[in-house]
Amino acid sequence: MPRALWLFEYPTMNGGEHSLLSAAPALLDDGWEIVAAAPSRGPLSQRLDELGVRRVDLPLHRDARRVEISQARQLIHDCIVDARPALVHANSLAMARLVGPVVSDLPPASLGHIRDIVGLSREAVRDVNRVDRLLAVSDATRRWHVRQGVEPERLRVCFNGVDLDYFKPPATRGQLDDLRAELGVGARPVLLSVGQLGARKGCDVLLEAAVRLPAPAAGFQVLIVGERNSRKDEAIVYEDRLRRLADSPPLAGRVHLLGRRKDVRDLLQLASIVVHAARQEPLGRVLLEAAACGRPIVATDVGGSEEIFPVGRGCARLVRPDDPAALARALRQLLSDDAQRRLLGRRARRRAEEAFDARRAGAALAQHYAACVATPAR
Repeated sequence: MPRALWLFEYPTMNGGEHSLLSAAPALLDDGWEIVAAAPSRGPLSQRLDELGVRRVDLPLHRDARRVEISQARQLIHDCIVDARPALVHANSLAMARLVGPVVSDLPPASLGHIRDIVGLSREAVRDVNRVDRLLAVSDATRRWHVRQGVEPERLRVCFNGVDLDYFKPPATRGQLDDLRAELGVGARPVLLSVGQLGARKGCDVLLEAAVRLPAPAAGFQVLIVGERNSRKDEAIVYEDRLRRLADSPPLAGRVHLLGRRKDVRDLLQLASIVVHAARQEPLGRVLLEAAACGRPIVATDVGGSEEIFPVGRGCARLVRPDDPAALARALRQLLSDDAQRRLLGRRARRRAEEAFDARRAGAALAQHYAACVATPAR
């Protein structure tokens, strides 16, 4: 049984972690043994334990800061030597950069997941190009990094997937009445945004669009799920601005910043419209989850969003980024048209079934594993 060693830098469960873990059943069915190197405490380690994935400690952060890069690479080297895997899988762009110089001198094949559209230095590109195979989560992500100098022959596209048996439309209209009561939204329309509180996710654009919504749409409530992970000054200023917008007329009392939640599936099912106003998004996992839940979606046409919702398929509304007026027009139209919302939701679910089933994604990843082990790039 071949062994794959998964490498994680952080203890959190964000989109990249959810996406890889959703592929675990298909990899196990394909005959792979999985060992995960990750921080020893946190939501990620708990989820790995629930899945029965063996864990080893990889303490890359101390006192909320990553250890020096040479020390990080030594820790990763020792972890690989101890685990003796056939394949090393770095689950982020940052981890792929750390791993590249390490695995180039070790026997296992290597694979790195690129889940971000960000600028890279020449040194970072050089490090990433030492990984045998790289997986971009969308064509948009692949094109971005090829333009930066990542070698195109190493870089392939592998879509994420979601569990369509878990993320699904609500069974009945009254299923979520208790949650509505808990949140204090009653029977009013709900606009839901899910993602980290940072400028890239565009929650400020959503609130600026919400200010423009006239009656009768004005009975809406806005739910924002997520928290700020960055400690940078600009991130703190951004969150403060969001809270001021939320607490000021005409939005005061209508915006609920819920922080991190464990019931995202239920919140998606509750939403009248899922809104994703991101300024950049390689392949938004919340869009896949919302589509699987059969929700009408309004998203910005950035990154891989058009790959999820192709033009002409009518399975979501895509608008320009950083354009509150365009976003407000799309929301106003949908809030006043129940039939159109239902149609968009049905089409979104069909699109999820067609292209983003976790079983399909896991099988595709297993094929990349096999190919990588059979024909490493070096």
